[in-house]
Amino acid sequence: MKKRTTVIVLALLLVYFVINTAAVITYPNQYKVIKTMGKISRVTTDPGFSLRIPVIQSETTISKSRQLYDIAPTEIYTSDKKKMEVDAYIIWRVTDPVKFTQTLNSSKASAESKISAMVYGALKATVSSTSQEELIASRDSALDKTVEEDTLSDLQVQDITSEELKEDAQATDQAAAGQTAGQTAGQGAAGQAADQAAAEQTSDGMKVIDENTRVISLSNKILEQLNRDYDPEQYGIEIQMVKIKKLDLPDENKDAVYNRMITERKNIAAAYKAQGESEAQMIRNMTDRETEVMISEANAKAAQLEAEGEAEYMRILSDAYNDPDKAEYYLFVRQLDAAKKSLENGNTTLFLDSDSPIASLFEGSRE
Repeated sequence: MKKRTTVIVLALLLVYFVINTAAVITYPNQYKVIKTMGKISRVTTDPGFSLRIPVIQSETTISKSRQLYDIAPTEIYTSDKKKMEVDAYIIWRVTDPVKFTQTLNSSKASAESKISAMVYGALKATVSSTSQEELIASRDSALDKTVEEDTLSDLQVQDITSEELKEDAQATDQAAAGQTAGQTAGQGAAGQAADQAAAEQTSDGMKVIDENTRVISLSNKILEQLNRDYDPEQYGIEIQMVKIKKLDLPDENKDAVYNRMITERKNIAAAYKAQGESEAQMIRNMTDRETEVMISEANAKAAQLEAEGEAEYMRILSDAYNDPDKAEYYLFVRQLDAAKKSLENGNTTLFLDSDSPIASLFEGSRE
């Protein structure tokens, strides 16, 4: 009985080992590559259960899902010899497990190393053919814009087919076209012409925003350059997206650039201040001139009124002396005023000549 039990247990263990080593379970998000003595014998792409020959055949699991690879930041010179720091990440997936196994030995690390080299070459070719001004203009507009804001939201989905991606892109394009049509309908002829000029694309994938600066969709341009120069399909992979996280000046150049910006702002502030001082001086000069004119006019008016008063005074005197009765009275008053002035400052004695007109008043006689 012991021997029989032992044989049964060993048989069960053998069956379990054979089944465990021979079974191939393929999940929806996986490719299974079966190799016979190191050579690919078959590839399982559909989910399900299959068998392989233990020891003789081996299996390799390759993910179907889209994968994210964050490449290291790199510094690249622009077309005008300005250094820019570029930091990007890549969305890629395996499309041909046979080529992927043959060229990259089914290794994710090897694939990412190859992708990093290809993307760096495309980045260098794209950035080095673009001026710093265009890159900075693109950074705030089309640098990292995609047809979908939630581009990475489906990274957890096990399998995204190319048909689904195409349908999503078409639906987004239709929505964007409808929104653009609605905005254009509410604008005048001048606004439509301006929108067409701003949206006009050149043959190299750039958008013209004015006659001097072009806005480029840098991510799309890098992806086009990469597919054109390197053809990732030869490795059985597809690079679906190259996204720019950061596009900026290197740290060692920032201080110099900031200092230059500060100097430029100071120069602008000094120009505004000088302009303000000039305008203030003009206002002061104009105010002083107006004040002098007003004072001159007031003095002229006062002189005129004084002259008119003197003339009126002389006219009154003339009229008074022309009348004999009035003339005698005014003469009497004037003589009293003269005597009064002579008695000022404590003087109580008045000395008069006998022939003085005032003396005649006291003597009671007139001459």
